Amino acid sequence: MILNEEQRMIQDTARRFAQAEILPNIKEWDRTGAPDELFRKMGQAGLMGICIDPEWGGAGADFVSYVLAMEEISAADGGIANLMAANNSPVLAALREHGTAAQKRRFFPKLTTGEMIGCIALTEPHTGSDAAAIRTRAERRGDYFVLNGHKSFITAGRRAGVVMIVAVTDPDAGKRGISTFLTPTDNPGYKVLREEAKLGHRTNDTCAIAFEDMMVPATDLLGAEGRGLGIALANLSAGRIGVAAQAVGGARAAFEAALNYAQEREAFGKPIIEHQAVAFRLADMATKIEVGRQMYLHAAQIHDSGAPSLKEASMAKLFASDMAETVASDALQTFGGYGYLEDFPVAKILRDVRVYRIYEGTNDIQKIVISRALASS
Repeated sequence: MILNEEQRMIQDTARRFAQAEILPNIKEWDRTGAPDELFRKMGQAGLMGICIDPEWGGAGADFVSYVLAMEEISAADGGIANLMAANNSPVLAALREHGTAAQKRRFFPKLTTGEMIGCIALTEPHTGSDAAAIRTRAERRGDYFVLNGHKSFITAGRRAGVVMIVAVTDPDAGKRGISTFLTPTDNPGYKVLREEAKLGHRTNDTCAIAFEDMMVPATDLLGAEGRGLGIALANLSAGRIGVAAQAVGGARAAFEAALNYAQEREAFGKPIIEHQAVAFRLADMATKIEVGRQMYLHAAQIHDSGAPSLKEASMAKLFASDMAETVASDALQTFGGYGYLEDFPVAKILRDVRVYRIYEGTNDIQKIVISRALASS
């Protein structure tokens, strides 16, 4: 794909930001978590609302530009990219498509600038990819809904200032009885039960959340009552393309580290890149990364066109996430014993990329989606 001037500009902006603001601090932040100030800087750089109109503080760019930026941030750190993704899509994307004028005035300026972070509370302890099986209840009481329930694996659950909540408003209506709310997290009924200790993505906070008699004004409904599941799932294609871009970014970082090491490290009297076993491994890694990149860009172009992209998004996510783990492992192998040490970058990258095969629908789910699309074609 040949990028246009705006796409190259946003890609370059994200790359420069990642190299200047993230990479120099990443070892510390992998231990302590990234600071809130970083996301305000990302907002100032236009990275927290890439597809949102400039009148609301966004960059007004297309979806291809967004995923290109996602690859660049992910090449520096997967956890930061994941939090950036949650804020951009689904939260801002859902607000753009379904929010009232009052909701847009209330939330857009803070979310696009990084002054406030948005998170989505969809997954529950007993549900993973089966979003329709949620149990969190939102009971109507006059001008308010009272929410009770538990959510798990919530990216930015502690630091978020606003949460997009998916809850059951009519238990007898099945999928049509689920609604979505967009509401501040300073509500006393919003409880952070714990921040999870994770294998990777340690730069963001992933939390277990409870809603305990949380009073949410009816004006905080996002879209029509009973349409919440559709709103939450409408951005699945976009989310999966974003994960593919994250995976390519992580794989690229691992490859670049391995390539540099292979050019410097000597064995048997010459740089190890001159040994065929190493050179061919690097060639395979580079090829797989480029395939993953072209797949996510193809899916993003379809998304930008307005045509259905579910199959292509699932294919891109499936391939890129599997590829990222393979490439990161091959990068570690290139480093030999040093790759196993946290002093070198590939150990962290391998920890970070493993989750791409799990979130936004496990890769088993992607195969179901793809096979159903093939069967109906």
